[in-house]
Amino acid sequence: MQSFVIEGGHPLRGEVTPSGNKNAALPLIAACLLTDQPVLLRNLPDIGDVRTMRALVESLGVSVEAADVHTWRIQASQVRKADLDPELCRRIRASILLAGPLLGRTGEAVLPPPGGDVIGRRRVDTHLLALRPFGVETDFRQGLLHMRAPTGLHGARVLLDEASVTATENAILAAVTARGPTTIRNAASEPHVQDLCHLLNTLGGHIENIGSNTLHIDGVPALHGGEHTIGPDYLEVVSFVGGAAITGGEVRIHDAAPEHLEMVRLVLGRLGIVWEEHGADLQVPAGQTLHVVPDLRGAIPQISVMPWPAFPTDLMSLAIVLATQAHGTVLFHDWMFESRMFFIDKLTAMGAHIVLCDPHRCLVQGPSPLVGEQLESPDIRAGLALVTASLAAQGTSRIRNIGQIERGYERIDDKLKSLGAHITRVEG
Repeated sequence: MQSFVIEGGHPLRGEVTPSGNKNAALPLIAACLLTDQPVLLRNLPDIGDVRTMRALVESLGVSVEAADVHTWRIQASQVRKADLDPELCRRIRASILLAGPLLGRTGEAVLPPPGGDVIGRRRVDTHLLALRPFGVETDFRQGLLHMRAPTGLHGARVLLDEASVTATENAILAAVTARGPTTIRNAASEPHVQDLCHLLNTLGGHIENIGSNTLHIDGVPALHGGEHTIGPDYLEVVSFVGGAAITGGEVRIHDAAPEHLEMVRLVLGRLGIVWEEHGADLQVPAGQTLHVVPDLRGAIPQISVMPWPAFPTDLMSLAIVLATQAHGTVLFHDWMFESRMFFIDKLTAMGAHIVLCDPHRCLVQGPSPLVGEQLESPDIRAGLALVTASLAAQGTSRIRNIGQIERGYERIDDKLKSLGAHITRVEG
């Protein structure tokens, strides 16, 4: 097992380009099963979760040819309805995204339960509720999810019981080749959901209201082949913003898609973090003084996660780290996942002043000098947050279990090193 050894206290300076969005790459790979024609995907991130998704679709008989590590030609000439490796499915949550395409192509899907980060209960029920209006019968037996559409998929009116990203994507994947029109309400609208819709339209789908929480889809008999370039990972973009601000550095982030970062800009602005936009690039200026902007009459402000376009749960861990270096007090609330904050003990061991109020809320008082510590990455997002904390700490930190981080971030150590970070990959 490999670790990162990070000597903190060195400002990040320079230019960097983020990788493609992991959370877009996974449903886009699944979407390729809906056509028997070749689909060329560009800007795929070379990370563990994407490689696992490739192994899953290949096990169904799909051909994947790599022009390079970031460009794949995928052709699902024939698709099997089952035979997925349970161990591969346990590695990633996105294995459930194969349900919609398999139902569309074969009328059946047999899936082991999905895995992914252990950040709290992550329901499969929303997927089943989303698929049933299309004529899907579901059953769980012998440890497997059995889904079938005896008369094929038909258009439906779908109201999601929660704005789940992957359940929205599964409903979209089912609807795009179903017979007749579909309306999906309370749909998630994150950039990666939008990316999936744009790919499907490129392949001949008819999806309207992209980017809203109500999608209108007219089913088509079949999709054709095509090409698509995956957008940048906004979570990685914000990690570079945070790393520059917390170390007192200056970084230019190329191809950052700032149009997706308006709410993040507002929220991080409450911690005193600013950036400039130059076309598609972001410039994080040097010498920022982080400070908490209080509410009216000096009240402690609260930063809460909400469905897009509000502040996303995947940035909560990073925001907590940034708040440890800002003057003032702020309350964080993540109602979505009851284990999201279970990395805070590692920050307090580094010297952070944080009170864990309950599984969903914590109070951060800053600034508090951080010191190097022996750490372990509990999940993808908390892992990168600990990397960011280590960049700002005095002394040396060692972060174990970096395989979790590398499930979601491509060559993050090399990118940080190019910006002046003192980070080394070691065995053990």
